[in-house]
Amino acid sequence: MKLLLYRLQKSRIIAAIFALCVLFSTYSVTYLANAQNLQTDDPVLRAMKAELDREQAQLVLPGMQRPYFLQYRLDDYSTYDVVANFGALVREETGHQRIVRVTVRIGNYTTDSSSSRGDGTAVLGPTDNNPEAIRYCLWTATDEAYKIALRAYSAKQAALKQFETAPTAQDLASAKAITLIGPLVQLDIDRAAWKQHIVDASGLYANDPEVRASAADVQYSSATLRGLAVNRYLVNSEGTVVRQGYTGYSANISVGGQASDGMQLERSNGSTEANAKDLMTWPEFRKLVIDNLKSLQALRNAPVVSAEDYHGPVLFSGDAATDVMERLFIPNVQANRPDMGTTARTQGVYTSSYHARVLPDVLNATDDPLMTNYAGHALLGAYAVDDEGVPAQAVKVAVNGKLEDYLIGRTPVRDFPVSNGHGRAALGQAPHSSEGVMLFKSNAPLNAAAMNARLVAMAKDQGRDVYAVETLGGDLSPRLLYVVHSDGSRQLVRGAVFDELDNRSLRSDIVAAGDDEYVSNTLGAVPVTTIAPSLLFDDIEVKRATEEQQKLPYYAPPALGAAATPAGSK
Repeated sequence: MKLLLYRLQKSRIIAAIFALCVLFSTYSVTYLANAQNLQTDDPVLRAMKAELDREQAQLVLPGMQRPYFLQYRLDDYSTYDVVANFGALVREETGHQRIVRVTVRIGNYTTDSSSSRGDGTAVLGPTDNNPEAIRYCLWTATDEAYKIALRAYSAKQAALKQFETAPTAQDLASAKAITLIGPLVQLDIDRAAWKQHIVDASGLYANDPEVRASAADVQYSSATLRGLAVNRYLVNSEGTVVRQGYTGYSANISVGGQASDGMQLERSNGSTEANAKDLMTWPEFRKLVIDNLKSLQALRNAPVVSAEDYHGPVLFSGDAATDVMERLFIPNVQANRPDMGTTARTQGVYTSSYHARVLPDVLNATDDPLMTNYAGHALLGAYAVDDEGVPAQAVKVAVNGKLEDYLIGRTPVRDFPVSNGHGRAALGQAPHSSEGVMLFKSNAPLNAAAMNARLVAMAKDQGRDVYAVETLGGDLSPRLLYVVHSDGSRQLVRGAVFDELDNRSLRSDIVAAGDDEYVSNTLGAVPVTTIAPSLLFDDIEVKRATEEQQKLPYYAPPALGAAATPAGSK
């Protein structure tokens, strides 16, 4: 028995070492035991560390408290943007900036000068590596942040005296010092080729014979490309030194017009990837634009959804399901500190849902920033260390439908005293808890045929038509919605909204989930990835939208010239 236990422990140790090696090689980073070893390699880190050491030794006003925590973060980012409308270039811009954010905390880890609005100050930094300029920028920003912290600490102490109930968690979770040096990143995209693609894509409505006949119905046609490369430097008074970077690219098309009754219609989508090489090829992007134009025309000709209110089954595609989860579920598992004087655990719908069911018991939700690829997709939300210098870790948020954990940064909440590596920050902003790579997966997934068969069976059982939605707008209103008949046939409809699609629906109305997980990368203020399968709800209200329709244009658009072949389509 002892020999068996020894072999088991040994195998686990080997497996753990192997996992760490895979992680380090995946991110191409170097962990160092002694931060001094890197100071001669990177002039930015060297300047930041030198000024931090000086401020730690000297930053105190006579009769005032010395800061217990200092942190410098420098965001170096480069951008490339292209916008084209109606087949013509509107804007092409290249940018490079640095934003320095300085955090100064007065007090101690239990109670300090921080507030729910964040702490510290942000200023534009020098865009070259002049050490004197970097240190001067840090010095002036630190002086301002210290004065802000002193005022905030006095105000906070006075405010706390108004409440009998002590805060339910300390203000800053302690964290071990780490040193991580990742490779510097830069924009890597064929700018000339993609500029031509964007111009050509915005003009396909008029230049491509497949859709040219309906060009007069297109009131806007816009294509955009966004490239972003961020190198983030972080040093703090606990000894943490981090340099890591990420890139993101997004190519999108947006076309729109009106139906004959004045209803506004739009089709917008695209390709968002961590690496430029993974963006759609021109033939793929062209096909996407053509499909959007065809579906826009189909929407113009589609009937308006029935005026009779409907409560019943709706099948959400994986694309639509990711939007639902990003809007209803994920913000409520990001642990945000409740207002001062309350005993709530967090803010949001799930503040009292710990260990309670928030999803169907067949569905699990795990946020794992260390997962860099899924089903052949590079994941934009992946990272090795969060923006507060805490190593990322996988968090089982919901297990068999029950809420078992929250996404936590270094601002802890009741029952969750330490960070689980989910403190993330937009450029120049204070960090907050956020998702990285959120994966929703079913314990009993059904394939696409089985999901559709179940939807049709529900239509037959209830003796009526049901619905399936392919894409949603930002307000979770359906963009492509189909009536599904009991024989399985589908008909596109327009002008619908979902009512009572809420957290109760996530908990009680999902009756099946697919095996077709959809990967949604978002290049927002914080890059994230959501992965979700198609979901079948058994009771969603579908009703006709009540928005007032706008008037149609009074006269036809300008006549189109002879059809041209887009240069990028060769």
